[in-house]
Amino acid sequence: MSINSASSTAEPRPGSDFAGLSRQIAAAGLLDRRPGYYVVRIGLVAAAYAAGWSAFAVIGDSWWQILVAVGLAVVFAQVALVAHDLAHRQVFRKRRPSEIAGRIAGNLAIGMAYGWWQDKHTRHHANPNHEELDPDVSPDILVWSKRQAGAASGLTKVIAARQAFLFFPLLTLEGFNLHVASVRATLDPRTKRRHLELVLLLVHFAMFLSALFVMLSPGKAIVFLLVNQAVFGVYLGCTFAPNHKGMPTLTREDELDYLRKQVLTSRNVKGGPVMDVALGGLNYQIEHHLFPSMPTPNLRKAKPIVERYCADLGVSYQETGLVESYRLALRHMHDVGEPIRAGR
Repeated sequence: MSINSASSTAEPRPGSDFAGLSRQIAAAGLLDRRPGYYVVRIGLVAAAYAAGWSAFAVIGDSWWQILVAVGLAVVFAQVALVAHDLAHRQVFRKRRPSEIAGRIAGNLAIGMAYGWWQDKHTRHHANPNHEELDPDVSPDILVWSKRQAGAASGLTKVIAARQAFLFFPLLTLEGFNLHVASVRATLDPRTKRRHLELVLLLVHFAMFLSALFVMLSPGKAIVFLLVNQAVFGVYLGCTFAPNHKGMPTLTREDELDYLRKQVLTSRNVKGGPVMDVALGGLNYQIEHHLFPSMPTPNLRKAKPIVERYCADLGVSYQETGLVESYRLALRHMHDVGEPIRAGR
């Protein structure tokens, strides 16, 4: 999809259009911290995490543990969403408490290197859907534009030709990929506090695998591990995929101001309170990208302000249902793989 097909022909107003919106949001108090909300949310997620492992200990060496594996995968994803909010300093204003809590949630609880993911996600926010600058649309295995498809080779080219059909099966590997990428990041000398992050990761892996292979027979332990990580990967992928996939991709030729760069490459997902919990507030992706440090419960309140402001500017504001968002993303993935299938 080209950026021109999603934007209006209206000329930007003089000065910063984002500044006017920011003043409205600040006046409404929507950038203020929400400590009560995060005490409750983090408390519930921590309780669910403890309950999952308690159930694991009580059930013992039984195939009923498959249900525990699925339940813990859902909890792991919710922990990842909490780590996301910590990385954006939605919970704490200061860096140090955010990093301490982030490493507990990310490295220790689910085996994700917090510092690596924060750096990667920060670069994504700075240049969403930018083919050269956004690590989330780099053509590692999948391609996100026909330009990337034309340059694909090797395994990427083979997979990209049928990537729309392979997308969900590939997500079952995303949990494992997250762990591998996390460990690799801690081996890079450029990574900050990499030794601390690596130690915390190793503690997580040791405790997780020890619990499985001590409590369960080898066969059950392996099945538990595969099911847990597959569901974890699919949940994470289904949380992040609706937000940008199928939206315009940018290149260095595209010159957009901050507001348009964030709005035109993002998509909101309708669904009410259930969707708010399931996607951790990322269903308000437009508002989140415009105001990354805005606490999650305030995103819903910011939505009508942002939507009205964009309408006044003539900037396209995209919102769909969850199923439709996946359909659009998969259709886009199929379309960009067409040059490979055509042998071009």
